[in-house]
Amino acid sequence: MMNGLPYLTAGTGSPLVVLLFTPEAANPTGLARWSTMRMLRPFIEHFTVYVVNRPPGLPSTTTMADLAAVYAAALRSTFEGPVNVLAISTGGSIALQLAADHPDLVGRLVLAGTACALGPVGKRAQRAYIERARQGRRPSPALAEVVTESAIGQRLLSGLLWLSDGGHKDHTDAVTVLNAEDGFDLRGRLNDIRAPTLLIQGDKDLVYPVELARQTVEGIPGARLVVYAGVSHSGTFNDNRFAVDALAFLK
Repeated sequence: MMNGLPYLTAGTGSPLVVLLFTPEAANPTGLARWSTMRMLRPFIEHFTVYVVNRPPGLPSTTTMADLAAVYAAALRSTFEGPVNVLAISTGGSIALQLAADHPDLVGRLVLAGTACALGPVGKRAQRAYIERARQGRRPSPALAEVVTESAIGQRLLSGLLWLSDGGHKDHTDAVTVLNAEDGFDLRGRLNDIRAPTLLIQGDKDLVYPVELARQTVEGIPGARLVVYAGVSHSGTFNDNRFAVDALAFLK
């Protein structure tokens, strides 16, 4: 644990803190762990990578600023001085809040598939996820519309996502984080970010549209935007160019 936060670590070299979204407030296991470490393998060759997760049992009223404060306390207790941060999707929302509220903690900031606020499709899907979870229904099918615009594809994916929620999973912690992101809009605070920032975005991202990515970069002094044409939300950080572009910026 890192000041109460679960984390995974691998590699050697200077630290690189990775912020992701996981359904559970715990280290990923099984296929999710394999997939995460596979994505991060190029970074592990150059850095000591810390995949840091949120603590379980956060209050339901937790805001993105509250989450950033939790991560800030863990970073202060673990590292001397600022560290580089790689953040993806909802993890990027947390990282942006962290960099704005605690600028002394973030060295270089690489973001992928994220922005200073959710787009309308992402907001609608996440609110549906929250509502389904509160009703005691399996919530993940609500996220099908952020993966594909195809009606047939959404129906097929909804079934697979329904199956992925099997067992006795508790979605309370996921709801807390997504509810915090529902109220997240950093457009008025982007100028407070001092870390050199790179944002990598697919122009087919339905969760955080590329227009919001451009607004994000325009608001952060000196930030850069790389857009992958024809690439979706999850396709952005699974693209072969992602690690190459991110490492070039971090080195």
